[in-house]
Amino acid sequence: MAENEHERRMATPRMAAGALFFDDQGQVLLVKPSYKPKWEIPGGYIERGESPLAACRREVEEELGITPTIGALLVIDWAPSEAEGDKVLYVFDGGQLHPNELAGIKLAPDELLAAEFRPADDLDELLIPRLARRVKAAITARAEARPTYLEHGQSPTR
Repeated sequence: MAENEHERRMATPRMAAGALFFDDQGQVLLVKPSYKPKWEIPGGYIERGESPLAACRREVEEELGITPTIGALLVIDWAPSEAEGDKVLYVFDGGQLHPNELAGIKLAPDELLAAEFRPADDLDELLIPRLARRVKAAITARAEARPTYLEHGQSPTR
């Protein structure tokens, strides 16, 4: 196979990274973007040359104005989109936010309208279906202390 033909066939996915943060009752922090109808988790697209973990840290600081410790990888989700092509999405464990971190949250005014802790039971209503599945899988992965691989927010081994 010619080198340029091989390069044309190689995947060049868009990648994004986000974090799950929890309160003392185990609820998940969700953010309400100004440019989308549904809620999200803090995070965003990875820039060229940036690692998923570095992108997660940067996006959390940009969106929430805080720099908490970002922990273990919880989920990798291969989730292509007809509109955007191949996507690989990473979810990291942000852990339980401490009161001083909560007090320090300053939402990016051009991006976010709100940030709220919500119970896992609300995820299907608040998030797009694929993200709801991804976040629920990440909650399970955190409880089991074992990262999980998903496709479209679901385990491909089902």
